[in-house]
Amino acid sequence: MKPLIWGIFALLALCWTGLAAASVQVTEWLLTMIAAGEVTDVATAAGQWPVPAWLALWIDPAWVKAMQGAWLGLVQWLGQVLPSAGALTGWVTPMLWIVWALGMLCLLVPAIALHWLAGRLKTPATVARG
Repeated sequence: MKPLIWGIFALLALCWTGLAAASVQVTEWLLTMIAAGEVTDVATAAGQWPVPAWLALWIDPAWVKAMQGAWLGLVQWLGQVLPSAGALTGWVTPMLWIVWALGMLCLLVPAIALHWLAGRLKTPATVARG
């Protein structure tokens, strides 16, 4: 039971870490493009990104288009509100990794609790022998 608990934890931790790393890369890219004054190019590129065939199998393409529209609006809004977005990279990236750490803590605490609980519970075979 304990290997199953830690295997599931490892899988979820890997997915969470991948999501965090991708978020950091995309955020840094967007902030760099905003700082360079290429907001309209970024917004256009984000709005015209085709949905890959492998992604269409897992996620509804209409949902991806809605997310692209949301990113488009966000990038255009950021371009108007933040003329010097390059300075944001210095604190946005650490904040994303702090959110990652909190998420890992939220995964680790139940895994430790389940590990402890699995060690405390006696199976019927153990009770019969003891």
